[in-house]
Amino acid sequence: ETFQKTMARLLQVPPKFRPSEWDIANKMQCASTESQKSRSERMIAESRRLLDEIEKTTQKTQSDVNKKIEQRREEIKFWKEELDNKLEQIVHETEVLLTFKTRLEKSLESCKEPLIIAQKCLLNRQRRAGIDLVHDEVEQELVKEAEVLQGVIALLGRTLEQTNEQIRLNRSAKYNLEMDLKDKFTALTIDDYCASLTNNTPDIRYADNAVKIEGNFVSPEDWIDFSNINVEKADKQRNSSLALRVLIDGILSQTANDMRKQCEMVNAAFRNRVKEVKDAKHKLETLLATVMDETASQEKNIAALKKAIADKEGPVKVAQTRLEARNHRPNVELCNDAVQYRLISEVQEITTNIQRQLKDTLAQAETELKGLSRRQLSLEEEIQVKENTLYIDEVLCMQMRESVSINNF
Repeated sequence: ETFQKTMARLLQVPPKFRPSEWDIANKMQCASTESQKSRSERMIAESRRLLDEIEKTTQKTQSDVNKKIEQRREEIKFWKEELDNKLEQIVHETEVLLTFKTRLEKSLESCKEPLIIAQKCLLNRQRRAGIDLVHDEVEQELVKEAEVLQGVIALLGRTLEQTNEQIRLNRSAKYNLEMDLKDKFTALTIDDYCASLTNNTPDIRYADNAVKIEGNFVSPEDWIDFSNINVEKADKQRNSSLALRVLIDGILSQTANDMRKQCEMVNAAFRNRVKEVKDAKHKLETLLATVMDETASQEKNIAALKKAIADKEGPVKVAQTRLEARNHRPNVELCNDAVQYRLISEVQEITTNIQRQLKDTLAQAETELKGLSRRQLSLEEEIQVKENTLYIDEVLCMQMRESVSINNF
């Protein structure tokens, strides 16, 4: 029975729809499809708009990036040119300063010889003898010359040290510029490469973790400051270098003038001194000639005195022989007559004359001769002293000084 019921239900005819329902169903299909279609159309339009917008934005951003890269390249080129100029200037300045260093070295070298000569002159003049060992004007000027030369050597030495230090500073500034330029060159090469890339370039690719802002990135201000500082440092050293060159020029010309002036002072003092010594020697030689003349006269005088004494021997002998003979008169004839008186007074007179006057005068004349002889010796010694001085000053010192030439370097 159950089976029959079930069969009966299955076999029942499906319910019939009304025409109105059929109409509604059709209309709904229509409406549903229409709404689906318009949604889809809206979606397509929205997509088109989005695609269009994104395409435009992408292109705009890319062209913006291209423009920024271009600007950046120009900026790097500007700084590269700036750094190149400064590098060229500092290199040139250093080269010029090196020529000034050479001038200083040559000038310093050229001071040694004149100093040695001044010291040798002082040493030679220690060998002047007697009264000629005088602290004269030559001596004073030579001492001053040695001091001037030592002062110049010290000054040039200090200036040379200063120049070496400036060359070091210039090279340090040059090194900083070169390092900066090297980095700028690399950066420019990279940005040139970036500028050359297009969407169709073969070797573009995805790069993971390419986007990172933190880390070693420098701000644009710091980037400009860095090069600016390098440029300023180079300028500062170049200006110092220029100022130092002006100073060196002044020092070289001033020291050469000082040395030349002092050298001339010494030479003039030598010339004056030699003339003085020659004059003194000439006077001494005139005096010596006078003494020699006087000596000859005195020797003649002594010879005359001696002859006179010898000449008096005859008369004395005659008188004494007469007296002796008259002593033999006999007896009363042994008379103290006028003859006897006169003979006695003759003997006394001649003896007195010989003794007191001639012999005393001879002794005095011989004393004078000794005095003249001492003067002669003294004058000859003094002339010898002057000759020694002239040899030292004129031959040794002045000839040696002829080789001194003070040049401007």
